Amino acid sequence: MTDDYFLFSSVHRQKQVTHAFLFSGMNRLNLPSHENRKTMKQTVTIRKETLPDYQRVIELTEKAFETLEISEHNEGKLVEKLRKEPTFVDELSLVAELKGQVVGHILFTPMVIENGGHKFHTLILAPVSVLPEFQKQGIGGQLIHAGHQKAIELGFHSAILLGHPEYYPRFGYKPASTWGIKTQIPLPCDDVFMAVELTEGRLTGVSGMVVFPPEFG
Repeated sequence: MTDDYFLFSSVHRQKQVTHAFLFSGMNRLNLPSHENRKTMKQTVTIRKETLPDYQRVIELTEKAFETLEISEHNEGKLVEKLRKEPTFVDELSLVAELKGQVVGHILFTPMVIENGGHKFHTLILAPVSVLPEFQKQGIGGQLIHAGHQKAIELGFHSAILLGHPEYYPRFGYKPASTWGIKTQIPLPCDDVFMAVELTEGRLTGVSGMVVFPPEFG
């Protein structure tokens, strides 16, 4: 199983709703090859995405998903749409750079959990993408850790995602139902809908329905 990424995408088409849980290289628990181990020793820089990165990020996102049969292949467009929204926080759009080449990207977008008249602010982690030739090297994990740290610095205390239940718990994610957090999205199982407290105890007393940004469909 790679630790590179798992993305949730929801696409509405006329009366049909398709929810695709997108994996990349997560079918094996194999250790990286000798060649990959050498690459892992190289320094990966995690930094804020800048305007010159925009097209590169769209391209690498599309490449990360292009061979995935269950993908709707709209992940690059999702990133482009989210950037244009007033809720977009540029400091939560991070890239991984190796030897001057952008090889990965992660985006956190503000969203809310609604419970009656109460609203709780949180983040949605999606997408996180790594170029196929750089997967299984821990780059996705570095992006997630860096994204969490930046979110804390900006005053966010939690994050939500739909992802692989055997991968994301290593970053502190637990089933969102632990806190009574729900989604109207049909799920294959409860464990794929997860949340993490970036600040201990900040989801205590938080419950309700997650309201996804409209760009997710």
